[in-house]
Amino acid sequence: MKNVLVIYFSQSGQLKDIAKNISAPLLNDPNVNVVFHQIEMENPFPFPWNKELFFDAFPESFLQIPAKLKPVSQEILNVKYDLILFHYQVWFLSPSIPINSFLKSPEAKMLLNNTPVVTISGSRNMWYLAQEKVKALLKENGALLKGNIALVDRAGNLISVITIVEWMFSGKKTKHLGIFPLPGVSEKDINESVKFGETIKETLHNGDFNGLQERLLAQDAVKVSPYLVAVDKKGNFVFSKWSSFIIKRNEKRRKLLKVFVIYLVLAIWVISPIVYILHVLTYPFKIGKNKKTVKYYKGVESV
Repeated sequence: MKNVLVIYFSQSGQLKDIAKNISAPLLNDPNVNVVFHQIEMENPFPFPWNKELFFDAFPESFLQIPAKLKPVSQEILNVKYDLILFHYQVWFLSPSIPINSFLKSPEAKMLLNNTPVVTISGSRNMWYLAQEKVKALLKENGALLKGNIALVDRAGNLISVITIVEWMFSGKKTKHLGIFPLPGVSEKDINESVKFGETIKETLHNGDFNGLQERLLAQDAVKVSPYLVAVDKKGNFVFSKWSSFIIKRNEKRRKLLKVFVIYLVLAIWVISPIVYILHVLTYPFKIGKNKKTVKYYKGVESV
């Protein structure tokens, strides 16, 4: 009997649906015991969000400052797992506070140490640097990263900003104004994610995870945009300055966050298009570099 632990945090229910679909082939296998663990905060974040609380989560999200979680049950901790499917989402270009808090907990060390792990993210589009941060924490916990699946919103960068924000603040996954696409990972991609579960199940029974990522890539588990990687890196640089500045001046936090929101709007709607134009103009001169970027972020190795 193989033991598989499925770890996730979900506010809207999207990542929970992804976890269920990818796990379906394992759940249907009588030779696999699947256990689910939903990460829960002692003081839960709201959903839908309001604007003030949403942006108030920025400094701690980006700086990966952990918050208190509800404990993992002893029943889960007492089992040695053959595989862990680790589902996460991205907040402000970093793993979400619940995910980061779990990865920095003693329970994570107990569960992840010397255990094969497949990371599975559901995000708007920029997951690249967040995955690097997850990789670092998995390594600190002694985990063996064997696969990665990155499910994203397929809408254009600026369109997905509008639809995701509307979803986060309304709690309704509907077509904004009746003309924009549905926000988040599409139902089609969520439903079809069962194919990854089939591949993971076969690899689990074979007992050799070393070729798993190549098999997942053959199923389009990861798509990499060099442009979005560049934006992600620039965003991480700027966010590091803003988050540190706000944290150190907590007495002015609310005012500084209002200024940050103004900056963020300008960055998304003015700076981002300029970066894209520059990316297109310089693309012929960066073909070799872009190929290396795509290859790296499709893999599971660290720098």
